[in-house]
Amino acid sequence: MGIAEAIHDKTVYWHRELPPLDASPMGEHTIEAVSRRVQNSLDSRDELWTRYYDDLMDRIRVRLEQEVTRLGGDFAHILDESVDTRHDDRTGQAWLHGTFTYMLYGRKEGERTTPISPMASVS
Repeated sequence: MGIAEAIHDKTVYWHRELPPLDASPMGEHTIEAVSRRVQNSLDSRDELWTRYYDDLMDRIRVRLEQEVTRLGGDFAHILDESVDTRHDDRTGQAWLHGTFTYMLYGRKEGERTTPISPMASVS
């Protein structure tokens, strides 16, 4: 696989990374995700933040790839992200919540994929 093919295999571009030059903007969208929950502890908060931030990033990457396909695009360019902590005092759990704004891009008209209907059945 050449460099050009490897670049086009990438779906999610973060902040300063730019999608391919032949990509056409299709619209701005927002998506949310949460990390796994953990028992809230005052000890090692920095370590927990790092571990669960990585989990949140893995989850948002998967969600973005699904949304790009569902919306009929080819690439997502993350423009903004906001991550905060959430707590459930009843269960003593904490988790990270992220909101991400992205621009959806598609290839030129002749190369664009067909969007998947949200009502399409999965077999």
